[in-house]
Amino acid sequence: MADTTADPAPKGRIWDKLTIGQKRVVWAWVFLAIPIVFFVVIRFYPTFWAFWLSLTNWDLMRPARFIGLANYQRLLNDPAFWQVFRNTFAYLIIGTPISLLLSFVIAYYLDRVRFMHGFIRALYFVPFLTTAAAMAWVWRWFYQPVPIGVLNNILASIGLPAQPFLRSIEQGLPSIMVTAIWAGLGFQIIIFMAGLRAIPQTYYEAARIDGLGEWPILRKITLPLLKPTTVFLVVFSSIGFLRIFDQVYNMTTNDPGGPLNTTKPLVLMIYQTAFQSYAMGYAAAQTVVLFTILLIVSLLQLWVLRERK
Repeated sequence: MADTTADPAPKGRIWDKLTIGQKRVVWAWVFLAIPIVFFVVIRFYPTFWAFWLSLTNWDLMRPARFIGLANYQRLLNDPAFWQVFRNTFAYLIIGTPISLLLSFVIAYYLDRVRFMHGFIRALYFVPFLTTAAAMAWVWRWFYQPVPIGVLNNILASIGLPAQPFLRSIEQGLPSIMVTAIWAGLGFQIIIFMAGLRAIPQTYYEAARIDGLGEWPILRKITLPLLKPTTVFLVVFSSIGFLRIFDQVYNMTTNDPGGPLNTTKPLVLMIYQTAFQSYAMGYAAAQTVVLFTILLIVSLLQLWVLRERK
């Protein structure tokens, strides 16, 4: 009688035939599988879905209906969009350089402080840890009229007229920008200080032996070697200002976006279009515009600040 029991393949025969290099590649893809799945499901799929929705007319109550580029044509003919577009770039163009300059100056001199250095550094970092909504409401309280507002009380005590701040067409956007700059200052200071600490001290010692002063050392050694840190902070801060929302929404709750939309950024416009007007297709078109702006600005900054050999 013939033996019908088959000899099972030895366990791990395929794995044993792989070379060490091939096994490394397999393990690399095993560990990369989780983040790849995460980005596909959480990041890429919603992004592609937003592109599709931007070509439809959808209000949550009825199925999405394809309308082509009608939402984008509506954007181009919408005066409110162009106002918001200018506001968004105002936050970017004014807020980013001011915040980076302030944070670098503070980090540069704070790096030289030895007495209570850790405590002072923690004080600068506290605003970054504070909840954005809570911080915005505190600053809103600062900007209130007399007798509630702290800033107007100070102005009144020295004989200066009270200022409208958030209720002003001219002062609304700068008032919110001050808050946004102050909120992100601590993070930028910490990163700049880490970059300063990473510069070898031998460079400074050699420069001082050669007789260089503080300004030439700053210009020829510190700033060039701090370029990777600066590039990171420029891109990071730019994205933050382009996506500003919490400060504007919480500080202008009674009139979201300020008087005549003078403080409204693009993210707030997207929020109002989607969750107040329920025009999801139009909101998706605005989201695609914001995504395009973020991509172009980031790539342009990386190209301008790239290492030139």
